[in-house]
Amino acid sequence: MSRTYVVTGAASGIGKATAERLEADGHRVIGVDIKDADVVADLSTGEGRTALVHEVEQRSGGRVDGVIAVAGLVAASPVTVGVNYFGATATLEGLRPLLAGSDAPRAVVVASLAALEEVDEGLYERLLADDEPGARREAERIGTATNAAGSSAIYSTTKKAIAQWVRTHAKDPEWAGAGIALNAIAPGVIETPMTAAALQSAEGRAALDAGAPSPLNGPAAPPAAPAALLVWLASAENTHVTGQIVFIDGGAESIRRPERI
Repeated sequence: MSRTYVVTGAASGIGKATAERLEADGHRVIGVDIKDADVVADLSTGEGRTALVHEVEQRSGGRVDGVIAVAGLVAASPVTVGVNYFGATATLEGLRPLLAGSDAPRAVVVASLAALEEVDEGLYERLLADDEPGARREAERIGTATNAAGSSAIYSTTKKAIAQWVRTHAKDPEWAGAGIALNAIAPGVIETPMTAAALQSAEGRAALDAGAPSPLNGPAAPPAAPAALLVWLASAENTHVTGQIVFIDGGAESIRRPERI
C-alpha cells in the first residue's frame, strides 16, 4: 500500500537516498531542503520551520504516514544548533498532527555515532531546556572547539541531545500513546558530501576509522545503508520498535563501549 512520507534533507546524502528508496517502492515523498526540493525551507530559522509545516500540510492534504528528519549540518556554528536540534524537533512536533490520520504513523530522526563523544555541558543543558537563544549563545562561546575525537563539540552535542529527546518523548501519550513510533538512527561514517574530503585521502580515512572503527564492511557505508534502515523504521511493518537509538556503524559502537548493553 502506498504511503506518504516527508523527508528533510532530501536533496543530498542520506536524505536523497531515503527519498529515492521510498519512491522506488511506490510511495509518495514530499522532500524538504534548503534548495532543490518540493518544499524549500531553512530549518535553522523559525520562519523556515513554519513554512515547512504549512507547505507540507498543503501538499499532503493534511495527512502523512511517516516523517523522516534527516537534515543536519556539521559546521562549528550556531546554525548547526538551529538545524540539528531545534529544526529536527520542530519538524517532528510540527508534523505530528498530520500523522494522526495515518493507520500506521511513524517518525524517525538521524542522530550520529558522534553522540558518544564528549559533549559541551552548557550547550547540552540549553538544548534539553528547549532554550534556542541560550543554546545559540553557548554555540558562539564554543566556536570551533573540538572534543577529544577531534570533531566539533557543537555537532556531537546536538546529536546527543536529539537522541535524548527521542528517548524522552517516544513513550509520551502524544507519541506512543497515539500509536506513533518514534526512533532515531545513529550512523557511523557515511559516504556523503560531509565526509567526501576526508575519505579522499589515506590519512583522512585513517582518522575517521580511529573514531568509528568499522570491521563490518568499513570504513564508510554508502547512503543507501542508513536509508534502508530509516525506511523500515518508518514503515507499517515496524509495529513495536520505538524509543530506540539504532546504531548503523559497522560495529563501532560495540567496540567503543563493549560493556554497554
